[in-house]
Amino acid sequence: MKSDPSKKIIIIGATSGIGKALAELYVQKGNYVGITGRRFNLLQSLRQQYPEQILTECFDVRGDQNIHHLNSLIEQLGGLDLLIYNAGYGEVSKTLNWEIEKATYETNVRGFIEIINYSFNYFVQQGNGHIAATSSIAAIRGNSWAPAYSASKSFMSNYMEGLYMKAKRMRLPIYVTDIQPGFVKTKLAKGNPQFWIAQTDKAVMQIAKAIEKKKWRVYITKRWWLIAQVMKLAPGWLYHKFG
Repeated sequence: MKSDPSKKIIIIGATSGIGKALAELYVQKGNYVGITGRRFNLLQSLRQQYPEQILTECFDVRGDQNIHHLNSLIEQLGGLDLLIYNAGYGEVSKTLNWEIEKATYETNVRGFIEIINYSFNYFVQQGNGHIAATSSIAAIRGNSWAPAYSASKSFMSNYMEGLYMKAKRMRLPIYVTDIQPGFVKTKLAKGNPQFWIAQTDKAVMQIAKAIEKKKWRVYITKRWWLIAQVMKLAPGWLYHKFG
């Protein structure tokens, strides 16, 4: 897989898992990458490995300084070609725990829309760009075990589809990619039982390839497309027995 040389990329949520692996992949392809996250030591560890190509901003997307930190990275990079929103939160909420629901909303909805909205308008002014976001296969239907998680991922995917259509109507070369993974072997993987678990490196290669091809939606790994179709077509009386 080839990538354009010296792209300027920002990955929101890159201290571990998919985000970190994407940062490493893009750096190895010769790009400059700005990474964010809440854990300063993990950000610095990655920067020390690639001091000439990686820049960092340590912040929590649930805070009120998102755009300040995003602008700081854009200035340090000298521009922006691709933004990937990979920050995410999700926990099982059996008793509908408000703290879990609140953290899920603030990360997957409020922080997401603030950063994505700003990035889209930045690319409109620039005249081009690419936005990608890690949603989830859970975006397709509701889930009784983690109601806020599935709802927030649905918000993300629908918002991304709306931006994809908006860019088309504006006739601008702004590309939007909604990434819907199934189970990927990371510390954040939740759910029981888990099946078709993808290794992180395989998932990341498929994500990067989909972004390179400017796909508007991709299921990770590819066979999760089958699960997506089953979930969409399952009648409520059947789905509600398992969801």
